[in-house]
Amino acid sequence: MRTAITTADAPAAIGPYSQAVRPGGYVWCSGQLGLDPARGVLVSDDVAAQARQALTNLAAVCREGGTSLGTAVRLTVYLVDMADFPAVNAVYQEFFSEPYPARATVAVAALPKNGRVEIDAVVPV
Repeated sequence: MRTAITTADAPAAIGPYSQAVRPGGYVWCSGQLGLDPARGVLVSDDVAAQARQALTNLAAVCREGGTSLGTAVRLTVYLVDMADFPAVNAVYQEFFSEPYPARATVAVAALPKNGRVEIDAVVPV
């Protein structure tokens, strides 16, 4: 059985998908951009600010799903510019401590709403 997870504390889905789905013991979080949940716009052009908001949005989705982003086992980071990798890593360390979750970072041609970073997560309940 899978349960959709939705919270007003994170931006609404901008397509036909759920903010997260819980099929059993894990919450599978859709990618989050650095969008302000109330206004639906990017918080800044700055990649660090966008990464911080994306992770804050993921944390809100996790809370609604009965878990904590800090226990994530896997994340994927999507960057429009790999030169932003160090700035995103610095923000990432504000949210996670050792042992860090497994992670992949992927360069992409573009992101929705002209975001510079998008992050998804898999988190145990």
